[in-house]
Amino acid sequence: MRILHVLDHSLPLHSGYTFRTCAILKELGRLGLETCHLTSPKHRGAFAELENVDGFAFYRTPAPPAWESRLLGPWAVVWALERRLDELIPKLKPDVLHAHSPALNGLAALRAARRHRLPVVYECRAFWEDAAVDHGTTTEGSLRYRLTRALETYVFRRADAVTTICQGLKNDILGRGIAEAKVTVIPNGVNAEEFAYGGEADLELGRKLGLEGKTVLGFIGSFYAYEGLGLLLLALPAILAQRPQVKVLLVGGGPQEAELKALSYRLQLTEAVVFTGRVPHDQVPRYYRLVDAFVYPRLPMRLTELVTPLKPLEAMAQGKLVIASDVGGHRELIRDGETGILFRAGDAAALAEAVLKALAARDLWPALRARARRFVEQERSWRASVARYLPIYEKLLAHARAA
Repeated sequence: MRILHVLDHSLPLHSGYTFRTCAILKELGRLGLETCHLTSPKHRGAFAELENVDGFAFYRTPAPPAWESRLLGPWAVVWALERRLDELIPKLKPDVLHAHSPALNGLAALRAARRHRLPVVYECRAFWEDAAVDHGTTTEGSLRYRLTRALETYVFRRADAVTTICQGLKNDILGRGIAEAKVTVIPNGVNAEEFAYGGEADLELGRKLGLEGKTVLGFIGSFYAYEGLGLLLLALPAILAQRPQVKVLLVGGGPQEAELKALSYRLQLTEAVVFTGRVPHDQVPRYYRLVDAFVYPRLPMRLTELVTPLKPLEAMAQGKLVIASDVGGHRELIRDGETGILFRAGDAAALAEAVLKALAARDLWPALRARARRFVEQERSWRASVARYLPIYEKLLAHARAA
């Protein structure tokens, strides 16, 4: 069986989106499926129409002409991707089109699939209108927000099958009148065996970053507003008042980086907060091993209530204590007091209290960390998650052959 995946962007770009894609493709290959891969014009940095990255061949979609983009806006992306699909489908001969968020990809896939008589799976990884609210490019309830939501609902209704990454998103999709039998949750996961459990800290790197002899609270990822990293900095003075040996390690970058550095300066925390900037992907495990407890202070909003993140699972797989806000996406991953610690979202005092209580009870950490690792192994492995695609593909292929 050959599946053509239609993607927003891919490796070599690094994001949660591309890491999920890579994990899916690896597991589908292990299960014996053949995959092909096409990225939209929104992928940046590719100059060839076909690019090989980490063992995967990604077909690229050329950017539409400037005049077309100015005149048609996002529809130019749809039509450019649609034209590319019309070129590739006769060549690649896929059995199923599997389009991944955003809805522009789904719409292009649906239009091409009708002409080529192919079934379509649409995978919703997040509601992009909610991400746009967080990024400040629209407001909830605006015309753009409502149009984006309506477009995705259109794709849900017309796709042959819908997958999504968590129960929160599934509930919202069902609330739009989509039949439950049509929607399957394929949760984010990790392959725990790829992560060293409780590895030794890199002392040289720790000294270089000024972390020697410190208790390190960490975050590794992209600095978006919804991640709530400013809340962690606001809570830090109260933590330092009782635990002056604490330091915060922030690894990564993003839209909030300059604002976070400015906040650190205003709060006189420059000696207690270490910004590393982005680091090469193959070096990230060294930074994980420096951290005593990871803090994920996501703010309460539609996006974080509905969507489960990937980063806490990676930390849990490596035997790190996870302290996280109690937004819905975290509650799907973390059982308070069993596999991690939850605090009231959006409350700096609650965050500080949770950290201080955790630091005062380090004897409880080994059991918490061990249960978290077992949760990842048993309930959030990529092998278990990706296997859920097989019956979807098989059903669609059988139906297409019978038609």
